[in-house]
Amino acid sequence: MTKKNMSTACVDKFINQFSVKQIIEMFDLMPDVLFWVKDEKNCFVYANQFFLEHLGVTSLVQVIGLSDFDFSPAHMAKQYNVDDQKVMHGETVNNRLEMNHTKSGDIAWFTTSKRPLFNEQGKPIGSYGITRHLEKTSLVLAGMDALKEPVAYVRKNYMQKICLEELADITHLSISALERRFKKFLGKTPKQFINEVRLENARRLLIETNIAIANIANDTGFADHSYFSRQFQKLFEQSPSAFRQEYYSNQTLSNNTKGNTELG
Repeated sequence: MTKKNMSTACVDKFINQFSVKQIIEMFDLMPDVLFWVKDEKNCFVYANQFFLEHLGVTSLVQVIGLSDFDFSPAHMAKQYNVDDQKVMHGETVNNRLEMNHTKSGDIAWFTTSKRPLFNEQGKPIGSYGITRHLEKTSLVLAGMDALKEPVAYVRKNYMQKICLEELADITHLSISALERRFKKFLGKTPKQFINEVRLENARRLLIETNIAIANIANDTGFADHSYFSRQFQKLFEQSPSAFRQEYYSNQTLSNNTKGNTELG
């Protein structure tokens, strides 16, 4: 047996001495990371302490068996479930930019990564993931102050044309250096980041307003309506019109159910 194989064997032997439970409990030592585990039905089976606080509960038993629909707005929960199903079918989610609620109830930007969970036979049985508040972790804790200003600039000015030269000037970096930093710390290029910020805001406007879809495209920085629709479909796996229709249908169903319950 080679020295390398002996080392690997020793590591395996050591790891086998402690349980998975001990490993996942280590995430309680990370106060800036939301960590969870879900089953094949996208229901929570574990969450670290920071995630429990984020959801506004005090103990794990309060979330076991529940889903994102029990804690988040329907349009957000739906996207989380879409990602979960992708992961269950072998895909991975890497530093996905998405809107989420903070503990105070405000909407903020987070980056999320997800992976599938397999049993000993290699069958997918669930998923796990981590989410980090963009401003508090990805940028500040990573020491990437140079990205704080361009990220803030994009979030404030996504509705207008944004050139990479502008972002590079803000950071006092070359365009190539700016792109490398975005890829390293956000997992995407500046153009991808701009696109996702625009699409997330478009999705928000689809449910919060009655603005025509063509106008929403224009209001969120897309000059071409058809291009906007293709990009929306690619990211959310639904056309803008289908997303809006489904959201309002779910709202009507929810209101009717609530009304029947109150009458009963």
